[in-house]
Amino acid sequence: MAAPATFAVVAAVALVALCGSGGARAQDMDNEWARNRGFYGGTGGAVGAGLLPQSDVDLLEFPLNLEYLEAEFFCWSALGYGLDGIDVSLTGGGPAPVGAQTAALTPLVRDIATQFCYQEVGHLRAIKQNVKGFPRPLLDISAANFGKIVETAMNMTLDPPFNPYENSLNFLLASYIIPYVGLTGYVGANPKLLTPQARKLVAGLLGVESAQDAVIRALLYEHGLSRVASYGVGVAELTAHISDLRNALGRKGVKDEGLVVAPGQGPEGQTVGNIIAGDRFSLAYDRTPEEILGVVYGSGDPAKAGGFFPQGADGRIARAFIA
Repeated sequence: MAAPATFAVVAAVALVALCGSGGARAQDMDNEWARNRGFYGGTGGAVGAGLLPQSDVDLLEFPLNLEYLEAEFFCWSALGYGLDGIDVSLTGGGPAPVGAQTAALTPLVRDIATQFCYQEVGHLRAIKQNVKGFPRPLLDISAANFGKIVETAMNMTLDPPFNPYENSLNFLLASYIIPYVGLTGYVGANPKLLTPQARKLVAGLLGVESAQDAVIRALLYEHGLSRVASYGVGVAELTAHISDLRNALGRKGVKDEGLVVAPGQGPEGQTVGNIIAGDRFSLAYDRTPEEILGVVYGSGDPAKAGGFFPQGADGRIARAFIA
């Protein structure tokens, strides 16, 4: 009776081996099918990366430009150092930002900026767990660059020049310039993503970026009628100028609003207060990578680098405009 039992064991082992081999061959066929259709299993060592189409990879890599920018600005302002002092591996060996410095902040604003700093570090890690990414591009977060943006928005020369690191109010106004752009980019990217993995990541990033923007706007809203230094302009008015500039640089109509809007343009046409920007249905505005590059370059042209990115942004999408 021992022989049949032995035969049964051998047969079972053989069946498992065949199934395993067949499963491996099926997986190879699936991978080949994916590669032939622009899908790639793995992304150059990114942990947890699944099969992502190249279009999803591109759309997930593009916002790294803005996440690098936000991380360096918030971390330097709050802590006096940036990614090189937190986790140098996240920089990918990219150049240190230009003009970074510690801001003179109140304890409350420094605490908020510190939280924003580490949130951006988390965003960089999250994106790079899904796609390979690219090294930190050269960033200009100097007082002179922010000053130029504010002067352009107000269409006048400011004396003294606007300095985002000078005090908490100036820092919040400078912060108003950055996260909202990334927020609109995530809204714009979401319907173009093909995979649940990519959409889930973008939804998570969008949630926190939106919250950051809401905190910044709420803190500025409280100071809406306060004057900004000796410029003869109120906080709310300056946010409107900055939003108008971004609309002009984006070249796709109104996708940006200040803290106060004209009568009839607030939520349901019932308020002039506009603590959270939104369209006529109070939905977040969207922007394409082309629009975003025009804004952050300060040129209105995705092929003309400058502004926060003196040598241009990185990633396949951004480089396609420069090439």
